[in-house]
Amino acid sequence: MTTVAPGNGVGPLLRDWRRQRRISQLELALRAGSSARHISFIETGRARPSDEMVLRLAEHLDVPLRERNALLLAAGHAPRYTETVLDDPSMGALHEGIGRLLRGYEPYPALVVDGRYDIVAANSGIAMLTAGLPDLLLTPPLNAMRLTLHPRGLAPRIRNLRQWREHLLHQLERRLAPARSPALRELYEEVAAYPLPASAETREELPPAPVARFALPLEIEHDGRVLSFLSSISTFNTPMDVTVAELAIETFLPADPATVAYLRSLES
Repeated sequence: MTTVAPGNGVGPLLRDWRRQRRISQLELALRAGSSARHISFIETGRARPSDEMVLRLAEHLDVPLRERNALLLAAGHAPRYTETVLDDPSMGALHEGIGRLLRGYEPYPALVVDGRYDIVAANSGIAMLTAGLPDLLLTPPLNAMRLTLHPRGLAPRIRNLRQWREHLLHQLERRLAPARSPALRELYEEVAAYPLPASAETREELPPAPVARFALPLEIEHDGRVLSFLSSISTFNTPMDVTVAELAIETFLPADPATVAYLRSLES
């Protein structure tokens, strides 16, 4: 559902996005084929932009589709982008493609989350990592942030929890600043308030594995072993639907030979 933040029309919203992206009025004007004076008039409410101008500015500010609809509404225009529920028959090809991708990545973990970090699909690798978690965390809708950071979730198993927690909270906080989503704000406040598990209070953080110096690995215990993964997130190019635009595919690539060998052994 597209919502509009309180304010005086579209101007303050565009100004907030511009500042968030650290772009000057002049730079935005040059990108959008306008003038700094016109951008200033739009931001202060002295000029009402057309729907095409709103979309042009949003494009150069890299505004997500949901928020582009909100900008259009704030400017007095109709939303441009649809928001189709995932179980709609028109999403059949999307479901099939995602399913093939996740199965093809096995035995390595992979999942798909929506704009609220709820898990909409996952493979057997994720089921392996989450085995044994309490029902309160495995009852749909499963939330990836909650599963990972809850003191009864994966948090006690993560050997570098402080580093990984900081990474996840930063990721969530970056989405909060411009989005103004009450649901995301509530999720952030919830998971940020989780106490660290006792194991994390006494455990010394593991340094990044030598083979993974270029990225922070997820070091997680499973069945008496420490598995190491590098996380990669993919999104759909040029989406025209809000739901599709907010989907993110996260894959976990083994960061060392021992992790590869162990996961391969589970297939036999």
